[in-house]
Amino acid sequence: MQQDLIVSPRAPSTLERILSDFTDILCGCVIAVAFLFLFLLRPVGVDGASMEPTLYNQQHIVISAFARQLSYEDIVIISEAGTQMQPPRVIVKRVIGLPGDVIDIDFDNGIVLRNDIPLVEDFIAPVDFLRRGDVEFPVTVTPGAAFLLGDNRNNSLDSRHSAIGLVDQNYIIGQFWFALPRLPGAR
Repeated sequence: MQQDLIVSPRAPSTLERILSDFTDILCGCVIAVAFLFLFLLRPVGVDGASMEPTLYNQQHIVISAFARQLSYEDIVIISEAGTQMQPPRVIVKRVIGLPGDVIDIDFDNGIVLRNDIPLVEDFIAPVDFLRRGDVEFPVTVTPGAAFLLGDNRNNSLDSRHSAIGLVDQNYIIGQFWFALPRLPGAR
């Protein structure tokens, strides 16, 4: 008579359990980080000096890619489709005006006015002169748009220029979250 062999599974060793738990945790972390950087946060490189002294050329920043209400002084990133710049490129600027605001600029004194109130902007580079651009002022910010300026007003292509002008908020791909430290010797 033939006997059926019954094989009972052996219990995993302590090392096998630890390795299995570690693998599960590692996979979970990789998925969480991938989700975070695919859907919520994005690294972006700064190109140019238009946001100095806040952000510097070739500095890397992390932006929040989920939408939230824009506020004055937010730093935002605009997709290349949101401008008429040639060649098209992603730009980083600061929110100065929101829908309904009237923006005027006193170019002689380097003062930006929002709704006839001069802005106090401690974050901008010293203004030697204020570049005019080709947009006529005062400008009323239209619904769904934003008026944006660089922090380096002496050297910024921004809403003062028709290549950027009032930016449709649908082209804002993210808001500044934090800057990565600059590498030594980077400029």
